[in-house]
Amino acid sequence: MSENRQTSDGKRAIVPGYPAEPFALPLQTFQLEHIETPTGRMLVVADDDGCLRAADWQDHEDRMHQLIRRYYGAYAVRLHAATKPSAASQALAAYFDGDLTAIDAIPVATRTTPFQTEVWAALRRIPVGRTMSYGALAAQLGRANAARAVGHANGSNPISIVVPCHRLIGADATLTGYGGGIERKRWLLAHEGVQGLDA
Repeated sequence: MSENRQTSDGKRAIVPGYPAEPFALPLQTFQLEHIETPTGRMLVVADDDGCLRAADWQDHEDRMHQLIRRYYGAYAVRLHAATKPSAASQALAAYFDGDLTAIDAIPVATRTTPFQTEVWAALRRIPVGRTMSYGALAAQLGRANAARAVGHANGSNPISIVVPCHRLIGADATLTGYGGGIERKRWLLAHEGVQGLDA
């Protein structure tokens, strides 16, 4: 597993509030912010270089910490309260205010596998206002039989909205599952102008 950054140099990462382990890599500190959105309060985790490391809703905070531990290790990350708004949180606020492409330029970084990196990069290429099925994304990646693996990578995404896993839907156009809840998925897609969502 290696750390993959889309627009910044690689570094080993960090996780929330665990004591340092004797054999751990040097501890890294990320900044944690809380932002209010129409879909509920969100947690935004960024590093000192401005790369977004995680974003999730406060009512799914446990899942966010689990994913951070999965990708960086239980003893590798410490979260500190941010002292000022990050570019990532400001872009997310602009997205919710109607500037739907504001999130496109947010740099992200995650210590993950090459396949997950490939899937998450492909998610970011789905245009706002559009959706794609898991199978179609797998085919686009040249892995036509890997729809289930794409679904697993999609469900393991720690960076909600910015890595837009909500834009993946079932082959029959149903919304299927979403870590933040189906109602949030429906709201996000409607916010982005997607028509004909299932009831």
